[in-house]
Amino acid sequence: MGLLEVVARTVLIYFVVLLMVRLMGKREIGQLSPFDFVVAIIIAEVAALPMEQPEIPLLRGLVPLFVLVVLEIAFSYAILHSRWLRQLMCGRPQVIISNGRILNQEMRRARYNLDDLLGQLREKGYPNPAEVAFAVLETSGRLSVVPWAEVQPPTRRDLGLKAQATRLPRILVADGEVLVRNLAASGRDKAWLEAELHQQGLGVKEAFLVTLSPDGTLFVSPREGFPLPTAKKED
Repeated sequence: MGLLEVVARTVLIYFVVLLMVRLMGKREIGQLSPFDFVVAIIIAEVAALPMEQPEIPLLRGLVPLFVLVVLEIAFSYAILHSRWLRQLMCGRPQVIISNGRILNQEMRRARYNLDDLLGQLREKGYPNPAEVAFAVLETSGRLSVVPWAEVQPPTRRDLGLKAQATRLPRILVADGEVLVRNLAASGRDKAWLEAELHQQGLGVKEAFLVTLSPDGTLFVSPREGFPLPTAKKED
């Protein structure tokens, strides 16, 4: 087998594996169930065989990959409709802290040590365990933290302030490219955008990121080498 054929097989398997991972869903590595994790490991091993051993027919190397993905998707649908199966394979969330008390027996059952707990509390912004009312170890291995009411930041409702509708800013330019659909959805056109950027001494290609917030604030981040403009609020 020639070098070009090896390269072609590697490129093909690379894109096939990417497609399969895409079909498996948008879960993060930390959110994979044990079944998903096992399938991911097996896919990595199976995909490497046709690349490392050119004598293996390409089709024979790809078939196990497709079987694994079909099996994973079918199993995902199964646990979606069966709570019993989902709890059997993925486990249940475990309460680690209840009413401020650390449940060491529950931690032992989860094989979760105190250093892990304190480290994840710090990651959540609670270096002092006394501020935590409840903490739940999720099936993904992540820690969900509920602080005591006294240390929770006040909300607009608590302060008696009128809340505005929650909306995401629209990305108008990304990496120097105008996102026409977002621009139209914001009720603006390209001429308006070019005029706004011109006022800040930039062209469209010189803008790395441009967003328009719901309150009309235009944020412009230029490419390196161009001056940084200030955010401008539309009237």
